[in-house]
Amino acid sequence: MKIVVGSDHGGFNYKNKIIEYLKNNNIDYIDIGTYSTDSCDYPVIARKAAEKIINGEAQRGILICGTGIGMSIAANKVKGIRAAHCTDTFSAKATRAHNNSNILCLGERITGECIALEIVDTWLKSEFEGGRHERRVNQIEEL
Repeated sequence: MKIVVGSDHGGFNYKNKIIEYLKNNNIDYIDIGTYSTDSCDYPVIARKAAEKIINGEAQRGILICGTGIGMSIAANKVKGIRAAHCTDTFSAKATRAHNNSNILCLGERITGECIALEIVDTWLKSEFEGGRHERRVNQIEEL
């Protein structure tokens, strides 16, 4: 599995922490920026990540901004993306199991670093359950 990772300036520090986690766990990744704390536009990064997933270069993505909300709104504009903003591990597991989310969104300014890394770990290790949930995910895709 390959993960695309991106952030704006508000999520830059967590992006680097998450990349460190991915390296330590031998998980292949693509870093799409940003590469500094200089102000940048999160919709540009969200679109790049979404396109990498849609075209098959990556299977999942992790996006970080100040709250995680802007990234999730932007990523969800791309057909085929199911981005989930998570602030706890229960939601991270549920969004994979029930919603087959393909992008995890985090907020560096609202979620502590240790919790954020636990959320990443949980989300990456959780699988889609299918069954009755697949019908609902298909209904989402038809919207």
